[in-house]
Amino acid sequence: MSRFIVTALTLILLAHVYVGLRLLPDMPIGVLGTTAGIVLLTLSCVLMPAGLMARRMRRQPWADRLAWIGLITTGLFSSVFVLTLLRDLILLPTAFLASPEGLATFSRDSALAVPVLAVIVTLIGFINARRVARVVDVEVPIPDLPDALDNFTIAQISDIHVGPTIKRGYLQAIVDRVNHVEADVIAITGDLVDGHVSHLAPHVEPLAELSARHGTYFVTGNHEYYSGVHSWVAELERLGIHVLLNEHVVIEHEGSSLLIAGVTDYSAHTIEPSHRSDPGAALAGAPETVAFRLLLAHQPRSGMAAADAGFDLQLSGHTHGGQFLPWNFFVRFQQPFTAGLRRIDQLWVYTSRGTGYWGPPKRLGAPSEITRIRLVKARSR
Repeated sequence: MSRFIVTALTLILLAHVYVGLRLLPDMPIGVLGTTAGIVLLTLSCVLMPAGLMARRMRRQPWADRLAWIGLITTGLFSSVFVLTLLRDLILLPTAFLASPEGLATFSRDSALAVPVLAVIVTLIGFINARRVARVVDVEVPIPDLPDALDNFTIAQISDIHVGPTIKRGYLQAIVDRVNHVEADVIAITGDLVDGHVSHLAPHVEPLAELSARHGTYFVTGNHEYYSGVHSWVAELERLGIHVLLNEHVVIEHEGSSLLIAGVTDYSAHTIEPSHRSDPGAALAGAPETVAFRLLLAHQPRSGMAAADAGFDLQLSGHTHGGQFLPWNFFVRFQQPFTAGLRRIDQLWVYTSRGTGYWGPPKRLGAPSEITRIRLVKARSR
């Protein structure tokens, strides 16, 4: 962990040095402006790691205030860094094609444009992140689906990350909107919290108000294991939520039966060895007569094992859809899917973009969602 922290701090420092060297000399801001720019970059370099570590502080409300400042700074600098890289990519051919005067003008104007565009993008991303997630409708065609399960609905929420910048009011608005969907089942596919029960229990209490015909089901995400998983499992069960740890339940719906299973997070065993994720174990003892098998799994990469186990649909999250550009292009290096409905053999996998956000309060190109999954009969070809 200490090696990781040193590496992260070094990369943050080098990124700030790069931005300073590439932008400040080209800005017509004089000595005072350059000095101010260096001060701002230094503050950003300090605030970024401080914002991520603020939740470890015990003093409130100072910890949350520092988190807000640090995480907004992280989102802003991310855009500054990416735009600086993009500017350099454009400057390279411009140096060969433009006149010296034209190159000087472009260098000056583009250097000024980077922070301006970064602020605009960060403001738009902040508004997108803080608004209540919209309901997204998704139809999943299932072969030989019984009439009783045609139009069966599942409301999925995922990756809310209740923590330093997401509190009770934010979650209450989500709960109200989910209840308005009037789903048959509610599924929470992990990463609900970023912090310990002792700090966040009052802020997750609105979950007790979730209402669905056949109840609410939860599976752990990786962040539950950073936050004291056993305490959170007990707290969620106290709130009336069914936590599925490599296990299943069978519910009856209008004369037909369906199975809802849940696995622990794909990487859970690295922190809690007894919680190794196992879709096969989640089906142990299941009746063969169920008409439909649903798996809740935080990470999409559980899909291969879920397909082998014989599930019909897997609901996942974890990716946030990349949360904001350009990071959505990098998700595929760790996960098979970034967002949306995809297929692995006979298994459908739906990956939510998440209902909240993690880290910077910023969403751009990856809107948050409350997903209304509707099972429908597959049309014969």
